[in-house]
Amino acid sequence: MEAISLDLRKRVVADCDAGMKTGQVAAKHGVSGSWVRRLKQRRRETGSIEALPWNGGRPLRISGQQEERLKKLAEQNPDATVDELHMRSRLSCCRSTIHESMRRLGLSHKKNH
Repeated sequence: MEAISLDLRKRVVADCDAGMKTGQVAAKHGVSGSWVRRLKQRRRETGSIEALPWNGGRPLRISGQQEERLKKLAEQNPDATVDELHMRSRLSCCRSTIHESMRRLGLSHKKNH
């Protein structure tokens, strides 16, 4: 998901400063009221309305060796779903980690049941 543009942030803050209510500003610009409140709070606390830097997210809990094993398993079972690959791999990670590893390896998975 991309950050909301600085231009939109400036327009939202300008409308808030002009006296519009949070709900009205949110409806006008197509954003949520909670986002408008957080933007106003950030400006009040830090003086900035710029987007926060992205930290890269959580690292995957699957090693390169395990990814190779998953790749071989996916090649042997090309029509397996992510759930099936997760069960067959016997890795101690969640289903979404398997999905993300498959995506990073450039492998697709069965879309239909």
